[in-house]
Amino acid sequence: MTNSTQQTENETSQTIAAVPMQHTLAKPVTVSGKGLLLGVHVDMTIAPAPAGDGIVFERTDIEPPVQIPALVANTTDRPRRTTLGADDVTVETVEHLLSALAGLGIDNALITLDGPEVPCGDGSAMPFLEPLMSVGLVEQDQTRTLLTVTEPICIQDGDAMIAAFPSHQPGMHVVYDLDYSNAASRIERQTHAWNSARGDYNTEVAPARTYSLQEEAEALQAQGMCTHLTPKEILVIGEDGPIDNEFRFGNEPVRHKILDIIGDLYLAGAPIQGRIVATRSGHALNRKLCNAIVEQNKVAKRASLTTNSAAMDVREIQRIMPHRYPMLLVDRVVEMDGVARAIGVKNVTINEPFFQGHYPGTPIMPGVLIVEAMAQLGGLLMSRKLEHTGKLAVLLSLDRVKLRHPVTPGDQLILEAVTVKAGVRTAALQCKAFVGSILAAEAQIRFMMVDAEQD
Repeated sequence: MTNSTQQTENETSQTIAAVPMQHTLAKPVTVSGKGLLLGVHVDMTIAPAPAGDGIVFERTDIEPPVQIPALVANTTDRPRRTTLGADDVTVETVEHLLSALAGLGIDNALITLDGPEVPCGDGSAMPFLEPLMSVGLVEQDQTRTLLTVTEPICIQDGDAMIAAFPSHQPGMHVVYDLDYSNAASRIERQTHAWNSARGDYNTEVAPARTYSLQEEAEALQAQGMCTHLTPKEILVIGEDGPIDNEFRFGNEPVRHKILDIIGDLYLAGAPIQGRIVATRSGHALNRKLCNAIVEQNKVAKRASLTTNSAAMDVREIQRIMPHRYPMLLVDRVVEMDGVARAIGVKNVTINEPFFQGHYPGTPIMPGVLIVEAMAQLGGLLMSRKLEHTGKLAVLLSLDRVKLRHPVTPGDQLILEAVTVKAGVRTAALQCKAFVGSILAAEAQIRFMMVDAEQD
């Protein structure tokens, strides 16, 4: 092999590594058992999902079944764990499973379960990691989205802190300082660092189990939680160390804290590049940091829209959409990420016809038209799906519509449509509209796909 050939192959491999593809698991796996806190037996199946779908949980014990995308926006405050929620339906203690999916690099999966909580196993990520590894991964035909920390972020609550910093090194670096000053004789101060680029999640992080001090475990059981568990099944630390158990690592507690951070930050919906530093941080602070990183990337994305070339100008929009003035409410589409996500722009001017009769003394864009603009962008996104060729997206239903900020003449409305589920006949999207960095409106929109020539 010549030096030039070697150099070319190295450059090619670097390019591939720089633009990784999405992955799902090769075939479904089932994990059964009782949840950590509630103790309800659950049968859970982790199944492959199409590129761009992300991680979605589905409660099948409810009629009709309820799907909840694993995104930080869908989390509900609960002590000592991370919970996803939609209206009054929840999925409890998702962090260990999400950590395993993140550690393996699984971007898309549909997780169905017939109960309220993910099975616990031994309190580590291994009960999920091992079956997933047994079936392997499949590369998909869509590149991974990467969320990059561009500016320092620091979240504090008393003496607890978690921060994110920019890093030019690939992957997510996590450093955790565990300091139980009131229980130092049982858990000595521990600091551990982990780097996702090393590829050693399976051996260095996944086996670390959730733990509690003896008095914390007794308090939880007094509240009716964890009553099905004994110290042999879960890591409980007493005056003389683990009760009826032993550590897997000399610093197993701090490694489990890193396991939790990996799972909680995967609620960003994509891998994160940056350096994470934490001390005494728990699930609540982890989620706050996750949300801040997501928002930082959204602001950066919106700020760059004016310099990006349009993915679809108004002439191309008119070739797809049947609407015309004054009902065509998307001026241009600036970004299309396959059929997963679209960003569009609506420039709001004083010449809009609705301003003549809608609060003419204090012009405000009607909320229903903001929703219509989001729906039109969603329809354009759905037109990119191969199965929808020759079809139109007709509005079927609106859910969780919220109008949060007035839109007035001179504003530029940035529209975002994200696919939640897209079938052959119907589609569901999460849509948002922003003025600058301010959220103006949001809605969950469902479409029915009909033939374009249909009356």
